[in-house]
Amino acid sequence: MTLLLAQQNDLKTLEGGARLRRLQPRTGLDFSSNDYLGLARAERLRGAVAAALARGVSIGSGGSRLLRGNDPEHEALEAEAAAFFGSEAALFFSSGYAANAALLSTLPQRGDLIVHDALIHASAHEGMRLARAESVATPHNDATAIDQAITDWRRRGGTGRAWIAVESLYSMDGDRAPLADLAAVAARHAAMLLIDEAHATGVFGPGGRGLAADLEGAENVITLRTCGKALGCEGALLCGPRTMRDFLVNRGRAFIFSTAPSPLMASAVRESLRILADEPERRDRLSALTAFAERTLAPCGVTPTGSQILPLVIGEDAPTMQLAAALQAAGFDIRGIRPPTVPPGTARLRVSLTLNVGEAEIAALAETLLELRAREP
Repeated sequence: MTLLLAQQNDLKTLEGGARLRRLQPRTGLDFSSNDYLGLARAERLRGAVAAALARGVSIGSGGSRLLRGNDPEHEALEAEAAAFFGSEAALFFSSGYAANAALLSTLPQRGDLIVHDALIHASAHEGMRLARAESVATPHNDATAIDQAITDWRRRGGTGRAWIAVESLYSMDGDRAPLADLAAVAARHAAMLLIDEAHATGVFGPGGRGLAADLEGAENVITLRTCGKALGCEGALLCGPRTMRDFLVNRGRAFIFSTAPSPLMASAVRESLRILADEPERRDRLSALTAFAERTLAPCGVTPTGSQILPLVIGEDAPTMQLAAALQAAGFDIRGIRPPTVPPGTARLRVSLTLNVGEAEIAALAETLLELRAREP
């Protein structure tokens, strides 16, 4: 008797449809990570961690923040992050997933409405699944549709607060949200604007403060800034009004009942913020590398986006994974992305540019990709 027969059958169905996920070793040239500025192995971060250990910073927190897990490193990071990004307050979470889930399941109240972009992160969907508020999806990057959704809700008798949830830079398409238009919609409806800056923090904006830097500090704006992408560390920061922070500390179950992040990681993130301020040349190098990659990879079918995320949409799952496997065998770490991560019929290779590669590696990728695509039926 197989107790997990239903699960086994589901796995077989996934495999038959070329959608079975497997953990793969980290090998080959890095064209898949989110370590955009190459900070994950930076000497300054290594030095900061070593110095923190030497001065007695704990590796583990030992408990939730409301018990004994609240460390001076957490509070120092939150104060420095709020000052760096220009928000009234900040709150540190163990991951972007945890932060998004806590934010959307806690802040919107019963009788409110969450209007979200159709392509928003899975973690936001998890938060909305747990939320008391109603939620509705709108077409990608369509501020007019968001405006209309709120208007229609009011006409139906909606009296609560509207919450608009978007990403500033979308992780699978590499395109940007119309933030100025969205801010105008939020102002028109007295709505809260939640902006996930996961893939923009550190890369764009003055000093690496993201695409929403001009909106930070407004009382109706909350931003999520992950620390595990361009910052090269781990965790996430929610930045916004102090009421947001205090409410999550008191009502956010994902915060209250989770062991606090490592104080050592908080020390590392503090150093990452200093690196953003001290080494703007990292952003300049990534921008130049992006421009080179767009020119070089365009003949291969890669879509220019103006960002470090360049999709090559194949369409069907099986050929996408076959091309990804061929590139991996040739020494390029590129992963295939399939539904439900992306919409059906848009399976793709996600080319992620980081400072872990240079122009020579990008040129080699283009040459290999052209050869492989020429063999396609």
